[in-house]
This record gives sequence, C-alpha cells and structure tokens, in this order.
Amino acid sequence: MKINYIQHSGFLVETAECYYLFDYYMGTLPALNPDKPILVFASHRHPDHYNPVIFEKLTELGMKQLTAVLSKDIPKKSYPDGIEILTVTLHQCYELPYGGGRLHTLLSTDEGVAFFIRCAEGNFYHAGDLNDWVWEGETDRYNKQMTGSYRHEIQLLKEVLGDAPVDAAMLPLDPRQEKDYYRGMLYFLQKISTKKAFPMHYWGKPEIIQQFVQEYPAYQEIVQNTEKA
Repeated sequence: MKINYIQHSGFLVETAECYYLFDYYMGTLPALNPDKPILVFASHRHPDHYNPVIFEKLTELGMKQLTAVLSKDIPKKSYPDGIEILTVTLHQCYELPYGGGRLHTLLSTDEGVAFFIRCAEGNFYHAGDLNDWVWEGETDRYNKQMTGSYRHEIQLLKEVLGDAPVDAAMLPLDPRQEKDYYRGMLYFLQKISTKKAFPMHYWGKPEIIQQFVQEYPAYQEIVQNTEKA
C-alpha cells in the first residue's frame, strides 16, 4: 500500500488492485496507470473536499475504470456525467466495485461522512471532517456536545476494528483551532491502535505537525510528515 499526499485533505492510496483517491481539492496528481481502476471518494459537499474538476482530470489522463463514491449530502446537480456513482450515507457498509474492498462510513461532526476501508493489503481511514471541532468562543454546551459526538464515532470505529489496528489514518490537524488543535488527533491515537497517521486539513501550515509531535512525543514514530508522503 502506497500513500501519496496531494493537498489539504487530498490523498491517493495505491494498492496492487486499484487506486483510492480521497477528497481531491486541488494540486498535482501522481503518475497514474490508466489501466488500473480508480475510486474517487468525497466525504462531503464543502468545496475544499469535493471538486468535480477531478473527473475531468482523470478522464483526460485516460483512466478506463472510474467510480465516484460520494457522500449523500453532495448535490446531484454537481455529479459528473457518464461516471458510475456510489452514493453513501452514515453508519453503513458497502462492497466496493474494485479491489475487493469493503467500506464502512461514520457520521462526520461537520458534514457528510468519514471512510474506513478494508482491502487485501490492509485497512485505512480517511476522516473527512470528522474531528473534535472545539472552538474558542463557542459555548461550553456546544463544545461538550462536539467532543461527545466525536468520541462516539471513534468508539464505533473501534468496534468495527475489533482487535485489529489501523494501518493508515488520515486525520485533521487544524491550526485554526488554536490551543485546541490537537484534540481530534490525540484522542484518535489514544483510542485506536494506529501504525501510521497522516495529518491533513492544516491549511498550508505544516509546522503544526512538528508542534504536535513535540508536544506528544509518544506518537513521533506514528505521525508522518505528510508533506513528504
């Protein structure tokens, strides 16, 4: 399994069987084999997670087998023409058309869903905007509800995993949360056995990654420098 970071929350996961492209927003795609199937995931409708231009790019690259896996909140008027669509919603399980993968969805604490996939080469998780979105200036009630909702979803993931670890987790680490930036990633790593964690959604400020590993050195071997992925 090979993981390439593109930009923002965009990742390309490559296995021997197929490609999995998550939340493309902008940026240059790695070289692709047009004969290998590709699944394009969009966790929700926000423009920094779903940009339909990706389907034009992939068509221009000659990708022969292409399926979009789109969260139900994405308006159908923005669906690409002539491409197979799998519309997904929260707390469901789906058989994927390529690679023998199985998809589990969680409820995002913002919009749409998060993705957990098992395939022959391992398993991986893309959070989308599922995060502990605690903000300075919000009410205590809001922030407590947010934390509770986030932890509930992570517990559901833990139940899906059983005793297995997550091979790769793509997780928000957002500097806009200021002193609370660490909350979602730290809780995930405390509760979910994770081999590699790839920070994302850091709005062009990758220094937040180094800040996290300095403040939480127990995870320095797990948390990857996404900019080098």
